[in-house]
Amino acid sequence: MEFTKMHGLGNDFIVVYGESRLPDNVSELAVRHCNRFFGIGADGLVYILPSDKADFLMRIINSDGSEAEQCGNAIRCVAKYVYDNGLTDKTELTIETIGAGVQPVRLSVEDGRVRQVRVDMGAPILNGPDIPTTVEANPVVGFPVAVDGTEFRFTAVSMGNPHCVIYVDDAAGFDLYRWGPLLETNGLFPRRTNVEFATVRSRDRIEMRVWERGAGPTLACGTGACATLVAAVLDGKTDRKAVVSLKGGDLAIDWDESDGRVYMTGPAEIVYSGTAE
Repeated sequence: MEFTKMHGLGNDFIVVYGESRLPDNVSELAVRHCNRFFGIGADGLVYILPSDKADFLMRIINSDGSEAEQCGNAIRCVAKYVYDNGLTDKTELTIETIGAGVQPVRLSVEDGRVRQVRVDMGAPILNGPDIPTTVEANPVVGFPVAVDGTEFRFTAVSMGNPHCVIYVDDAAGFDLYRWGPLLETNGLFPRRTNVEFATVRSRDRIEMRVWERGAGPTLACGTGACATLVAAVLDGKTDRKAVVSLKGGDLAIDWDESDGRVYMTGPAEIVYSGTAE
């Protein structure tokens, strides 16, 4: 298997191009190669495949072998990969995802290399059962969830994949390892959920840490940053444009009032290329 190791703000991926479809043993491959001690090490295994709906199709397998519907950091990596490797000369192209449909991306190019990627992440899904949660509300704002004797209040958003946003006093110091897995697998979320712990610093800046479904704590989550901004707007805590600061760096998020769609802008980087069995 030929691969390229890439990351978006430290959220890292093993990117594979050249297959016509996912291998039958893709879950096994993801678990083996994403292992940081005995494999290449990554948060997920990403395949760039042919699409009959867009310029390319992205499929992402989490480090636990489950498939993610969408990943904002991965889609930026895919966009950089296809341009930097001469697979397209477009600076505006489309990438198909299995959970969020076809997503337009716009590339900022300097010296023949992609430096920033702006992704149209689509309109957020706010109706509880469609996210999905078991909560019959639209939107799901400030709903209580009890885990291990502690009650949190969350706002639920789907960006093609489910998110549970919880406000805390200190996102950077919050115990992700204790609370993340308990919330991810709570019965309110029938397909599990990504969990964002957010601290609003101002009307245009949010600090956030994430526990990703199927991957655990990661340095960044693009869909999570989008969901966090949407939740903060619904909760009246921020304006519709804000910088979301993650452990790996910053993403600029804009929930456009004119079209209702969320736009994410951030970098992607190539680390190295290699081969693996």
